[in-house]
Amino acid sequence: METILSVQGLEKSFKDKQVLKSISFEVKQGEIMAILGPNGAGKSTTIRNIMGIIYPDRGEVIFHQYKDIPRHKIGYLPEERGLYKNVKVMDMLLYLADLKDYPLKKAKERALAYLEKFDLKGKENVNLEELSKGMNQKVQFISSILHEPELLILDEPFSGLDPVSQDVFKDEIRHLADQGTAILLSSHQMNLVEEICDRLFMIQQGEKVIYGSLDDVKTEYANFKCTIRGHNDLTVLKQLPQVQRIDHQPDRAVLYLDHDVTPTLWLKNLPVELHIQELSIDRISLHEIFVDIANSNQSNEKVGEQHA
Repeated sequence: METILSVQGLEKSFKDKQVLKSISFEVKQGEIMAILGPNGAGKSTTIRNIMGIIYPDRGEVIFHQYKDIPRHKIGYLPEERGLYKNVKVMDMLLYLADLKDYPLKKAKERALAYLEKFDLKGKENVNLEELSKGMNQKVQFISSILHEPELLILDEPFSGLDPVSQDVFKDEIRHLADQGTAILLSSHQMNLVEEICDRLFMIQQGEKVIYGSLDDVKTEYANFKCTIRGHNDLTVLKQLPQVQRIDHQPDRAVLYLDHDVTPTLWLKNLPVELHIQELSIDRISLHEIFVDIANSNQSNEKVGEQHA
């Protein structure tokens, strides 16, 4: 796949605080790349540098095939929503398409199609202030993709959406990637990221901590866990080998296994006296990986502060 965006050695400081520390990653054509991190990690600063809203102290943001930032080829859904409330939906969409030098006739055709697709048919002449928060979110999402961008940047695109609308957004984001759009997505909803993203870049305190495909990240960081439904005494479960920790409830237990466990071999060693109504083994979720790494790095920082 062709590389659409390269971020190379990005550094940024505000006064005496360094927010980005040599950040590097790529976004390729037709892939969904997630940029993850806890609040204050540097995600929004990275996006603003890519967009040219602010400029890095060091490093480069390279849009392949373009010398400068090709704003007419970028779609951007910011975390802070900001459409004009007293403007009609269609007027707003056509105005933003015009700013991207997109043909207005084609923009109107695509806008009507998207409004119908997102269950907003008949709302084109309604003022945005009359729409619900979720409907406004849909309109702003449409505005970010109406001009057929080569690179689409989505900052918390699922915020404020009900589950049905989340599914509509997921389907459209995946469809855009299948059509060749390069997508950079920032979200705190790890379950949704895990469902649609191809690669991950996680930052903590302005530094890279994870970078790779979803499969590679889960192989490296996601140990297996075994969920057993049944009434089992905790003392029996504690005797099982290669178990790091146990979340125990009267009728359910989740066993977090060592990194080097081979599930098929481990299952053969389960004692016959275990009460098993249901049993499943899978890797821990991206949410759990995120929390573990974030907490681990915070603990390391505190240790460093104590020894400084």
